[in-house]
Amino acid sequence: MFSLTMLGSGSAGNSALVATDHCKILIDGGLSARQIVLRLEQCGVVAEQLDGVLLTHEHGDHVCGLEVLCRKFDLPIYANAQTAEAVRYDGALDRHRNWRIFRTGAEFKICDVLVQTFPVPHDAVDPVGFAFYAGARGLGFITDLGYATKMIVERLRQVHTLVIETNHDEKLLQSDTHRPWPVKQRIQSRHGHLSNNAAATVIEELLPGKIDRVVLGHLSRDCNTPGLALQTVREALSKCGKIDIELFCATQSDISPRFRIGETELGAFQPTFENAFFPAA
Repeated sequence: MFSLTMLGSGSAGNSALVATDHCKILIDGGLSARQIVLRLEQCGVVAEQLDGVLLTHEHGDHVCGLEVLCRKFDLPIYANAQTAEAVRYDGALDRHRNWRIFRTGAEFKICDVLVQTFPVPHDAVDPVGFAFYAGARGLGFITDLGYATKMIVERLRQVHTLVIETNHDEKLLQSDTHRPWPVKQRIQSRHGHLSNNAAATVIEELLPGKIDRVVLGHLSRDCNTPGLALQTVREALSKCGKIDIELFCATQSDISPRFRIGETELGAFQPTFENAFFPAA
């Protein structure tokens, strides 16, 4: 079984679990190490089982729990060279030796999962998105990007489940009194974050295709709500005649159901330790 579980997603921290019967991959470590361990346990996974941590970029809401987590469990960290250097420079993980450096745009395997990497436009040193494949089933993962390039759209055409950022509602961001104008400009820039409408446009570009599920993530705590994000995307899909695509909005405080990639019904939690574990090569 090939699955995705969102451990938490939002302004304050982001982490997700991609799993097969023989592989467990953590995407980002933006929750506290304690929360990551606890939420993994809710999925029936212990941290020692992880075959690696994949980093999208170096911002704190994606790496803040890594230092403690990797010091305790000595997990391999997969990152491109600039992201690894940025994380080390900040003082976190400066003594960690278990790095697996990849070139942005490369593809490689972690156990039985094929990982494709590609650049995304965001205000980080070398941010990336991912497409994961286990057999014929595909999962796309893009958070923290200002817009979707043509290359990104092409890389995601074969995925069945897409995780995509819906960071803000444009009206709520404009009316927010706590953010100065330069911050609002950065968020809305081509190296900032996707709005609900922008994400809906990206999803429309992937139609027709194999996509049968969309998971919305990285919502702003102050400038968005799950209801607004879901409504915007649902209306866009309805206009395209695609009412059969499953939609889910990930939250900061709770883990998601376990989504079985290539199946459109929500997978129920069935914690188990029966699966064999094969360490990464």
